[in-house]
Amino acid sequence: MNIFLLEDDEAIGIGLKYSLENEGYTITLTRSFAEAESIIEKQTFALYILDINLPDGSGYDICRKVKEKGDFPVIFLTAYDDEVNVVMGLDIGADDYITKPFRVRELVARIKSVMRRCGKDKAEPTVKLGNVSVNLNEARVTKDNEDVILTAMEYRLLLTFINNRGKVLSRNKLLEEIWDVDGDFVNDNTLTVYIKRLRDKIERDPACPTIIKTVRGLGYVIENDR
Repeated sequence: MNIFLLEDDEAIGIGLKYSLENEGYTITLTRSFAEAESIIEKQTFALYILDINLPDGSGYDICRKVKEKGDFPVIFLTAYDDEVNVVMGLDIGADDYITKPFRVRELVARIKSVMRRCGKDKAEPTVKLGNVSVNLNEARVTKDNEDVILTAMEYRLLLTFINNRGKVLSRNKLLEEIWDVDGDFVNDNTLTVYIKRLRDKIERDPACPTIIKTVRGLGYVIENDR
C-alpha cells in the first residue's frame, strides 16, 4: 500500500519511513508544506499521514487539499493532545489522530484500523498493464493469460513501479527501494540487469518497451493510463 507521510522532523520522518517500509508499506516522505502540496497535486495515495505543525504551513491545509481530491483516509501526527486540536482535525475530515511520542506498532494498528473502517484495507486485487496482469493479493503475474515467473527482486521492482504509476522514478530512487531485498546488494549496474530481465519477461518487445518506459535523463515510468 502506498502511503504519503508528511513529517518535518528529519529524524522522525526517516525513522517512520524505515519502520513502515519494513511492515510492507511503500512510503513517500515529505518534510514541508510546499513539497507536500507539489506532490499531492500530481499523485494520489491510499493513505495520508500528516504532521500538523510545519515550518511553512499546516497539515490541516494539506488535509483539506487531499479531501478536495477524494475521500482518502488521513491520520494526523501532532505533539499536542488538547481537545481543540483533536476536534479541528476531525472536523476537517481526519480519520484518526495520534499524539507524539508513539510506538510504531501503535501507528501500524491505527493504519489498519482506519483502512478497515474506510473499506480500503484490501489492496487493489489486480493491476492491468496492457497485456500483463498483476494480482497483488496472490503476487501472481500473467502475460497474455500465461504465468510469468519473477524472482523476488524482479517482483519488488515491478511493485515499486506499480505503486508509483505516473511518477518518473530515478535510478537512485529505485536503488533505495530494492537494495535490501533478501539482503542482496544492488548497485547501478545490477539495477540495469534487473530492469532488462523484467522487461524481457513482461514486454511484448523488450527492445521497444511500452510498459516500463525510459524517460531519457530522468529515469523510468509506468504511466497512469495503462
